[in-house]
This record gives sequence, structure tokens and C-alpha cells, in this order.
Amino acid sequence: MAEMIRLDIDSDAIRYLCGKDKRLARVIEMVGPLTYTPYQDSYSFIVNQIIGQMLSNKVRDVIYGRLIDRCGGEVRMETVGRLTDEEIRSIGISGAKVRYIRRFTESMKSGEIDFAGFSQMSDEEIIKQLTKLPGIGRWTAKMYLIFSLDRPDVLPVEDVAFLQGYQWTYKTDDVSPAAVRKKCKKWSPYASIAARYMYQALDLGFTKQEFHLYGGGKK
Repeated sequence: MAEMIRLDIDSDAIRYLCGKDKRLARVIEMVGPLTYTPYQDSYSFIVNQIIGQMLSNKVRDVIYGRLIDRCGGEVRMETVGRLTDEEIRSIGISGAKVRYIRRFTESMKSGEIDFAGFSQMSDEEIIKQLTKLPGIGRWTAKMYLIFSLDRPDVLPVEDVAFLQGYQWTYKTDDVSPAAVRKKCKKWSPYASIAARYMYQALDLGFTKQEFHLYGGGKK
């Protein structure tokens, strides 16, 4: 089982980010210590992300929960492989996503995708490998890098939830990839950790209030 990771003001990454970006430092202050455990099973994580494309997290979780039930409690290549396409579609997964899941499963069985080898590859090399498959784009690949591999310097400019936190923090409507990369360049080499704070600020409801750099927001 993966070790739980805790980030707080004594962490090297947090001290670095707070020293580089006063607005992000305020978000970190509001959120407080952050703990998380990287998602361990690569296969089930990618299947979950394929299902969640263009869906809210709530809907994704419901449908994925049905898949877990259909698989007898564990989403693995073997359990998914025993299901027919119709059985998978019947729980609310589109025909296109069923094809994506089948193709992804085949790529793992054949060795075309080798998760064990990813530890020796750069972020971009992993993205290139994954995005060769239909239904897996840069968004899915980056979510995998951040939440499963725990790569520290991934900037998810494709992710709507991240961009909502970014808009709130910087009080801007310009969420073009170029603008976000320019603004967040100072986060490197800890962009993934900064992104986690954007997600947490959103989850905690802070973004429903106006951002205040020097107090006025919740802690």
C-alpha cells in the first residue's frame, strides 16, 4: 500500500511555492496541511478516468461504482475482460468509452503499454505513450501523472477544475494554456503540488467567495 504523503509549511515544496507566489501562499494558508495517498493501481485509475471524461465527478463515481459491482468488487483486466460490451454499456458507459476501455486493456495485455517501465520515463514520454491510444488524451495522461505516479511538476492546463481554482486565485478570465503556463512557470518544479491546492480550494468551497490576498477569506 502506498505511503500517505503530508504537505505542510515545513515541507520543502511548500516553502518554495510560498516564497515564489504570494497568491498561492494565501491559498496554501487557507487550505492548511494537505494529506494524500497516490492511487496505486494504474489499470483501474485509467479506466476510471476514461469513464469520467465529459462527466461530473459525481456522475463518474456513480458509474464507476456500478462497474466495481459488475466486476465483483475489483476493476482489473481479468474482471473487465469477462464482461460483455452490452454488460458494460448497461451501467451507463457509452459505446465509444467501452471501445476505449477494450483497446486500453488490449494494450496492457500485449505489453504495448508497460506501466512498470514508466518509472524510467519522463513525463512527456509517458504522455506520448498513453495518448497513442484512442480515448486517452493529455488530460487523462496528466491526471495519471499527478494522482497515480505522484510526479511533482505537472501543470494540468487542460483540467476544468484546476482552471476554476486558477481563475479564482488570480482573478482572471484568461485561462488560455499560454497564459496559464506563463503565470505558473514560477511553480516549477512543484506545479503538481500547487495544482493540488487549487483542487482542494475548490473542493472546500473557497472559490465561492471572492479571493482576498490579505485575509477576509476562510482559513
